[in-house]
Amino acid sequence: MKKMNLLLAIAGLFFVSSSMAQTKWKLDKGHSVVRFSVSHMVVAEAEGTFKMWDGTVEHTKPDFTDAKVNFSIDVNSINTDNERRDGHLKSDDFFNAEKFPTIKFESTSMQLVSGNKYKLNGNLTIRDVTKPVTFDVTYGGQLAGARGTKAGFKATTTINRFDYGLKWDRATETGGLVVGKDVEVSVKVELDEVK
Repeated sequence: MKKMNLLLAIAGLFFVSSSMAQTKWKLDKGHSVVRFSVSHMVVAEAEGTFKMWDGTVEHTKPDFTDAKVNFSIDVNSINTDNERRDGHLKSDDFFNAEKFPTIKFESTSMQLVSGNKYKLNGNLTIRDVTKPVTFDVTYGGQLAGARGTKAGFKATTTINRFDYGLKWDRATETGGLVVGKDVEVSVKVELDEVK
């Protein structure tokens, strides 16, 4: 009987340790995008992307509720399909890419809301300013195939650009901002499990 109890205890320990094994994911850059949009001249929107960025996700729980998410963006890779505007965005009026070349995000918690919906909380650093931010996340699921296991997520949030020192604020004739203060950020990622 003692031997049986010992075997059960060892089996239980093995099960717990294996279920708590850390899973790591890296970004599939060819199937991921960081996009932003902001109002322009009050009545329209301007959009852009960042072409160079990287990120990782690590977790032990299968439902990702203990996920640690980190990503960084190369500010100089900003692309709005307008070279002059891109140059202005890299200037001190906005990102000051020369002095602050990297945008960073580091998660503090991942909360399951319901189904495949989550709240991802963390700290976003733009220029030299770090502020808490919450992303609304939709988990697309996982797929195991010949190329390994993949997972997909979409995360969205809205930030006030003035909070981060993106200070340019010329007004229109009617008093509205040429470039709005609220910036919608959308991050769509496909992740590859690291073996």
